[in-house]
Amino acid sequence: MKHSLFHLPRSAGIVSGRLMVAAAGVALMAGMPKRAVGADAAPDPVPSTLLARNEELASLANMSPEELMKIPVTILGPSQTVSRTPAAVSVVTADDIQRSGAQNLPEALRLVPGLDVAQMDAAQWAVSVRGFNDQFANKLLVLQDGRSLYTPLFAGVVWDVQGTMLEDIDHIEVVRGPGATLWGANAMNGVINILTKNAADTQGWLVRAGGGNQDLASIAARYGGKIGDAAYYRLYATYNAHDNADMPGGGSAHDPWQLGRAGWRTDWNAAGGNTLTFQGDGYLGGVDEMLTIYDPASPTLSSQIRDDMRVGGANALGRWRHTISDSADFQLQAYYDFTTRDAARVFDEQRHTFDLSWQNEFAAGDRHRIVWGLGYRVTADQQKNSDTIQFNPLHDTVNLFSGFAQDEIALVPERLSLTLGSKLEHNDYTGWEVEPGARLRWTPWRASASRALASQTFWASVSRAVRTPSRTEENITEYQPPTATTPLVVISGNTGFESEAMLAYEIGWRAALTENLSVDAAAFYNDYNRLRSVEFVSFSPAPIPTVHEQLANGLTGDSYGAELSATWRPAFAQNRWRLTPAYSFLKMNLHPRAGSSDTTSAAQSEGQSPQNQFSLRSSLDLPGGVTADAALRFVDSLKFPQQGVSLGSFWELDARLAWRINPHLEISLVGHNLLHGEHQEFIPTELAIQPAEIPRSVFGEITWQF
Repeated sequence: MKHSLFHLPRSAGIVSGRLMVAAAGVALMAGMPKRAVGADAAPDPVPSTLLARNEELASLANMSPEELMKIPVTILGPSQTVSRTPAAVSVVTADDIQRSGAQNLPEALRLVPGLDVAQMDAAQWAVSVRGFNDQFANKLLVLQDGRSLYTPLFAGVVWDVQGTMLEDIDHIEVVRGPGATLWGANAMNGVINILTKNAADTQGWLVRAGGGNQDLASIAARYGGKIGDAAYYRLYATYNAHDNADMPGGGSAHDPWQLGRAGWRTDWNAAGGNTLTFQGDGYLGGVDEMLTIYDPASPTLSSQIRDDMRVGGANALGRWRHTISDSADFQLQAYYDFTTRDAARVFDEQRHTFDLSWQNEFAAGDRHRIVWGLGYRVTADQQKNSDTIQFNPLHDTVNLFSGFAQDEIALVPERLSLTLGSKLEHNDYTGWEVEPGARLRWTPWRASASRALASQTFWASVSRAVRTPSRTEENITEYQPPTATTPLVVISGNTGFESEAMLAYEIGWRAALTENLSVDAAAFYNDYNRLRSVEFVSFSPAPIPTVHEQLANGLTGDSYGAELSATWRPAFAQNRWRLTPAYSFLKMNLHPRAGSSDTTSAAQSEGQSPQNQFSLRSSLDLPGGVTADAALRFVDSLKFPQQGVSLGSFWELDARLAWRINPHLEISLVGHNLLHGEHQEFIPTELAIQPAEIPRSVFGEITWQF
């Protein structure tokens, strides 16, 4: 059976080695501060700054459900609150991340209702929303401070190298559903925007160290200071080392990893309504994997190898925002991103990306709030071919030009609004792409002292989104070694590959039913066309029996589902206890288009995402500065028909117990996957990586601020 970027292996024995990592730091540029800092502000003594920050975290933890719905979000354009955003939107706060005990971004994203987060081995993750989960899930756009983390090589996010110091994350905004009207191609099923804190909010020292049976070492240090009266900065460095996952049936999966990261951020509130931010990060590390590859020198034409991948990268981002008036501003942003990934026996890539964007927001009269923008991105890569994966040409440069406009129209002020907009893009693969959308929001009433009715918002949307081709779909040739029952398979890219397209319909309801209870519900129907398929081309019996296949747009279909979450603070617990249940349902119906020879990809895509998911988070404040947090989750069964494997449904539990001894010192004990000694969450599908089981992990941490 096939094992590749597009087919799952029937067997994937893997061997792996350990690679040492050195931390790399870079001084770089970046974006806009989240809040203006007064020019005449006097520097605070460090102890009072720490006390203020601790009070801020405490206020986040003690927010009522109604207050949580008032958190500002910007992911869909003009600033709104959670309750007034006409989309299925969630916000993960800094307090949520801290109390979860997350050690990386995918673990933090488990906090989002409806998001599908599966760990494949010690380093690799599959993250998606509303279906199509995979190692490089290609219908979810991920941003960090406005910088795209989406790789145009395979289409998707390489999660093992993404991150920052988790204490520096201000919040994470997540839209479940299309965000293409503003963000463009690849924001098809959802958008994740990771926003880091203003440097003014990270003053003084913070040092964290911890370790355990799986997270062998987790070390982070940050220092924040002030320049003059109106500028702040911070510097940080982190180092993480992780042990092997387990093989199904026992033994080590030989997939440890280590990564060092360093970076900085400066925020300056200049005169004349100007705010500037400069920030950057760099990383260097090693990720071990065991792979099955095509080996023409082997009698069986295949080998199991230890691939010690060396990974590295750096980025720089700068943003200038000018406030024209209380109702108008503009923003100019530029960033540069460099990544390198050396998996010598599979592929070796270096990539350079430059992005420039302009955005203007203003009010037109009393009823129109308009935001529009222009953008340009160029990305250039250099590949080194292997026996297994080859690209032609070895070097490629792709340009993307874009523009968008969106108008939020107040049909009935404070009650009924209609948002209309569209993104227009031109890429070198498919030319022009148009992605329009319309969103309606109705707020029939709001809670008040004289009215017993709850504050409620109803919303509905219809939008078109596309997923443009990647370098792989255009230019790859992949050799899949034969097995005892299958011949050699060669899969080729297709220069005529078209953009995948989707028309999405959504409705939702969001309400603060009482001061202590809020609910959020959404339902959707997605109509897909031109989805990726693998089509039979020819069969060559000699000298080696070989099947030739080509990537194409041979699948179509639809999906529908619903998501429901709530936040409740029991009154009897005196606001010291917060419960957050969530449930999501997904049904996918995919099938080949007329004339397609692909009989397996539809079932594969359907089976890789769970039909039902449930989670229950509990956050409890105990006397004496002690907090106890737990997250119970259920994930439905998965099916991988191309590999002949099914994974059963499972329950799992994460927990954290922490004691803040004083405003400067906290110790914590964290346990992940506590219900099983080990369990399997996903089968690697993009590359022939050895399947692994995720073991139970326990680790302790100490955090010191001064």
